[in-house]
Amino acid sequence: MTNWISATCEANNIRIHYTRTGGNKPPLILLHGLMTNGLCWSDLAGKLEQDYDVIMPDARGHGLSSQPNGKYRYGDLAEDINGLINALQLTKPSLLGHSMGGMTAAVLAGMEPAMLGGLILADPTFLSPRMQQEVYSSNVFDQHRQMLTMSFEEIVADGRRRHPQRPLHIIETFARARLQTCMDALDILRPPNPDYKELVRHMKIPGLLIYGDKGVVNTILATELRILNPHLAVEQIPGARHALHLDQPELFYKAIKSFFDAIETRHIH
Repeated sequence: MTNWISATCEANNIRIHYTRTGGNKPPLILLHGLMTNGLCWSDLAGKLEQDYDVIMPDARGHGLSSQPNGKYRYGDLAEDINGLINALQLTKPSLLGHSMGGMTAAVLAGMEPAMLGGLILADPTFLSPRMQQEVYSSNVFDQHRQMLTMSFEEIVADGRRRHPQRPLHIIETFARARLQTCMDALDILRPPNPDYKELVRHMKIPGLLIYGDKGVVNTILATELRILNPHLAVEQIPGARHALHLDQPELFYKAIKSFFDAIETRHIH
């Protein structure tokens, strides 16, 4: 991590902060979920950096990126990544998006399929209209507002209570990210979300949907999406909930590495 680059670029009329492992390797962009940031991918990036130039942007309203007033819809987030790819002059990057980042990746794949090499959707926010409304009407806004009044140490202590099995450095990284998330960023939860079935149906690039035992996506939905697009690979990670990469890091790494390696082999041949 000592040689990683921390920088910003101007894209889509905002400043996007990103961390980058660098090197003359295939570019891979990791898109984080709501109330986290690019550095929350650090452990995974450490495993991938030998083979990939890993770029971990902070979404608008998160991390060290701009916090504009308004404009926190999936189309805005996808345009940000489109702008980042152009600003950094990346050639055919692959995308891995978790949760909010997964939906963002799916939207961008629909907008600019020729720009991308491959796509992994890790338990993306593919919620039914009823679930979208339930989440938006829940106490998530009050919880985050309360969190922003807490100290870093208090949030770390709370994280250790709720996730005693997670390493301290991960809990601390996520605590910092939580404090860097502005309230406006939660507007991404306001219904309606993009129509994920239409996005998947028309997906034209190699894709993998990866999900856990208990999260947003379940086996019924995964099967339905596979029928909508037979080119979409599907893999379930046992023993994982929504935070697949934290609950089962080795299985998650193995699944994504084998998918991206297959894409690279296909490009070579």
